[in-house]
Amino acid sequence: MADVLVVGAGPAGIAAALAAADAGVDVVLIDSGRAVGGQFNRQLPVEFNARRPGKLQHGWKGFAERRDRVGTHPRITHLAESSVWAIEGLRLWVQRGPADAVGREVFAVDAKSVVLATGAYDRVLPFPGWDLPGVYSAGAAQALAKGQRISVGKRVIVAGTGPFLLPVAESLVGVGAHVVGLLEANSLKTVRQGWATEPLVASSKLREGLGYGALLARHRIPLRHGWTVIAAHGTDYVEAVTIARLDDNWHPIPGTERRVEVDAVCLGFGFTAQLELAVSAHCDLTTGPDGGPAVTVDPNQQTTTPGIYAAGELTGLGGADLSTAEGHVAGTAAAHHARSAESRPHPAAAASPAVVEEARKAVVKGLRFAVALGKAYPVREGWRGWSQAETVVCRCEEVTRGEIEAAVSERGVGDGRGLKLSTRAGLGLCQGRVCSRTVAELVAGPGDVPKPSMKRPIAVPVRLRDLAEAQEEL
Repeated sequence: MADVLVVGAGPAGIAAALAAADAGVDVVLIDSGRAVGGQFNRQLPVEFNARRPGKLQHGWKGFAERRDRVGTHPRITHLAESSVWAIEGLRLWVQRGPADAVGREVFAVDAKSVVLATGAYDRVLPFPGWDLPGVYSAGAAQALAKGQRISVGKRVIVAGTGPFLLPVAESLVGVGAHVVGLLEANSLKTVRQGWATEPLVASSKLREGLGYGALLARHRIPLRHGWTVIAAHGTDYVEAVTIARLDDNWHPIPGTERRVEVDAVCLGFGFTAQLELAVSAHCDLTTGPDGGPAVTVDPNQQTTTPGIYAAGELTGLGGADLSTAEGHVAGTAAAHHARSAESRPHPAAAASPAVVEEARKAVVKGLRFAVALGKAYPVREGWRGWSQAETVVCRCEEVTRGEIEAAVSERGVGDGRGLKLSTRAGLGLCQGRVCSRTVAELVAGPGDVPKPSMKRPIAVPVRLRDLAEAQEEL
């Protein structure tokens, strides 16, 4: 039994674990990585014995201090290489051991309160050839660079929307790739107008932006606003891409198409919150600043399910600073809830009200940044015109756009479950994480709100053999 159980060890999860532990309760921190940090602070394996482990990192010194505190805190138990595959109330089912290994340990952990900090995954939009080897999500490319010092290719093009493309390009340059271009789908006018809604918040990121600008100039990487990749070409792998200029609604402008030779493509059109556990826990969802689904929380980061809190990108996309602040608030509130469950007195070691209030102010500021971010880098509906009937939408099951649209027009199928059963879109290994949002938007009618399928009671793959060998303690 844990007082507070935190799922995810990125910026939000680390902050939540430390805040709860500092408040005087026992914390179990669960994460699938070998070390804490998540995607934002992904590290090299210790076997590399790197002389400069923070080379491709931002805010490395501060992170290293928090990482060391987690590792030495007497009230924090860190379960590495562990993932939560199901949640039943305040009981979480965990499997522990190297990913995809046979014989992973399966067990349950009960808690008095839970903080979900599961983060998000890349959003990639389909176009002809996007399923070729050599087409990567931006996050995957950065993970290989940060975690293994491996470049996805020699001549790489980065495309999509949002400021995340900049650190991805930086990571690729850091491992020796030649980045032939960075394509931002939104026009410079759209980006400026979005940031202008919160000029004071945006100005806080000015120095960071200038640093990236200097990097692009130093390595002669052209940044093109209002451009994107609309097709990838090759036989067995990517050999070239077609790029085109877009109008304000992201429709390709005829006559602007250009062919560029590359051997890798990195795509990132924002992120989608990882909501499996929150949905299984019956937490209400809302629409985040970017238009995607997110968990509903109150000022204490409490979800609509008693005892379950959420922090970070799960509640809306707003960057590492917002995630850290939300994690601090969630961890403190979860600790209070755990103590209240047993009528335990408030310990002297608990965080001071001033510290908690400072975190709340950071959340408010971060939410303003998130709103401006969503306005500066929207995903326009014109992307639907990039694909054709024969374009694969669900890569796991190789389901095309034409097959999905036929199910809607000929059989009247309109909901996510119906589309899964009739076309197999979303029934593959990723269980719709990559395609469900795309499918929902492709079939949504004018004025309809897309409803991607987020219900996955088995949150991550688990072997039947491991389940059969597990015994629940009664």
